[in-house]
Formats: sequence, structure tokens, C-alpha cells
Amino acid sequence: MRFSRAVVALFVAFAVVFGVTAQSAKAEEELKIGTLAPAASPWGQVFKVWEEAVKKKSDGKITLHFFYNGQQGDEGAMVGKMKAGQLDGAAVTAVGLSKIYKPILALQMPGLFVTWAKLDAARDAMKAEFEKGVKDAGFVLAGWGDVGAVHLMSKGIQIKTPDDVKGKKPYMWRDDIVQPILYQVIGGVTPVPLNVPEVLPNLNTGAINIVNAPSLAAEQLQWSSKLDTINDDVSAMAIGALVFSSKRIDALPADLKTIVMDTGAVAAKALTTRIRNEDDAAYKRMSGKMTVVKLSSDEKAKWTETFKQVRSRLSQGTFASDLVTKLEGLAK
Repeated sequence: MRFSRAVVALFVAFAVVFGVTAQSAKAEEELKIGTLAPAASPWGQVFKVWEEAVKKKSDGKITLHFFYNGQQGDEGAMVGKMKAGQLDGAAVTAVGLSKIYKPILALQMPGLFVTWAKLDAARDAMKAEFEKGVKDAGFVLAGWGDVGAVHLMSKGIQIKTPDDVKGKKPYMWRDDIVQPILYQVIGGVTPVPLNVPEVLPNLNTGAINIVNAPSLAAEQLQWSSKLDTINDDVSAMAIGALVFSSKRIDALPADLKTIVMDTGAVAAKALTTRIRNEDDAAYKRMSGKMTVVKLSSDEKAKWTETFKQVRSRLSQGTFASDLVTKLEGLAK
């Protein structure tokens, strides 16, 4: 497979760090983890190596069982199942994290952080506050991860200014609390709210013709094959994390809890580097097949003003105004 060398290298890294040995005992514990990612995706490949590392490091006493492709529902459903004890953990995006601690999603306000360097600096500055919020909500964050740089993609149309969205059919993630404000500010458009597994069928039927997403996610979820235009500009850096129910993790024997959390941190770190590289490569592949829209300075200014208005509205109730102000300061 395309990722086999990277997978082997990652397993070697786990072996060096944790000294994994052969499995010999029957699993005493199993952690059920949900994800929207396909099993064959870069995320899935890393998760499979993580599964193997946990099994071997614990001598088979604990195993991770991943449910891929949204088998446990969209991210809101996964968080609900973790709260109900039906699921132990999940690999979620910032939208899923917002169902645990809403302020985290503020990192993805449009036009705020459009480079990984800026995002990293802000996330580091807010890390303690965000992780405390997650903990207070009854969850534990095993490691931060990334999803990719968000590009606007479309079918049969070129979107150069916010006005070009009017009268079109943009997809909006049903659980997202930021995108509704974006389309309210633009005006003259009725977005189509969908859960992630519903996007591909709606692209097939033409019910939607605009998608905002990272290139790698669009490619792995097969959305890009239904689109023909991509904007070069980035509107946000999409992030995520590996999270567990605190109640479930704290119920594990101390040695097994340490194994899960330590290997989870390694998996999250591996994902950070790998996903960024894979997302860049996916954009290059897509831009070689699709029409690439490069905005003029005047067109960029119109988006900048729209995004500024969106953040202003978000600061009036969706997020605390001091949080928005602080993040805008970090973005400068």
C-alpha cells in the first residue's frame, strides 16, 4: 500500500520508544474507539500501528478496537456514546471537540489561523486552558492531531468572492456552530446541513456544489472526485484530537492506563507530521486535476472583511468575547 513504508517506520518508532514485545496473554481490557476516518486512510494506518503497539506493549492485556468510517455515527453521536459509556474514546476534529468543550472550535474561526506555525503557537498558548476544559467535562485528551488546511472546493462554478456563494448549495456540517454564522454574514444562501457520511451521496445527486474541507479529507472521503474547482487560499487549519472518557481510562489498572496514554501521545505526534505532509501532497494532486482559483488582492480583501464580521458575531455569544480577542491577538 502507498503508506506501507511510513507504517513500518512508525512501528519501529514505537518499538524503540516502548520496547514492544510479542503478544502472549489474552486481552483483559478492550477500548472501543470511533472515528470518521476510513481504515485505509493515513489516520487509519497510524491507528492500526497504535493498536499493535498497545497490544504488544501490554503483552496482550489491553487492545484498542477502532470503528472506522463513522460506524459509530457522526462526531456528536460519538461524544454522546462516550458520555453514555457505549464508546470509550474517539478520534475527533475540532467540531467533535466542541461537543466536549466548545471554546476549542474557536481555533478554526475563518481567516484566523491560516498557517501551521500560527496555529501551533496559539494552540500551545491555550493548551492548558483547553485541556482543563476537556478534563472538567469528563474526558481526557490523549494527544492533539491535525486534519489539514481548509480550502473551498466547488462543482461547475468558481467562487472568488463571498457574493459568488449566494444562490449556491454549500455543504455545512450539521454539528458545526461556526459555519451557520458565516452563511448568515454572506446572506442570500441557504446551506445544506449534513452529517459527514451524508456528503458523498449529496455530491452525487448535485444537492450540494460547494465544500469547505482539507484536501486530504476530501480525497480520502471521495468528495474530491465529485468536484472540479479548488481555491488556492486557505481559510483555516482544521485540527482534532484523540479523546477518551475519563471514567473509562481511570478504571484501567495503572500500568495499562500508562501504556494507552503514552502510546497515544506518540500516535498523535506521528499524525501531526504525517497528516500535514499528506495534506500538502493531496492538495498538489487535486490542483493538478482541478481548476485552481487564485484570488486577486481585492477579492482577498472581501473575504478578509467577511471573516472579520463572522468573528465579531461569534464573539457575541457563541464564544466569549475575550477568547476571540485573545486568539485574534495571537494570530497577528
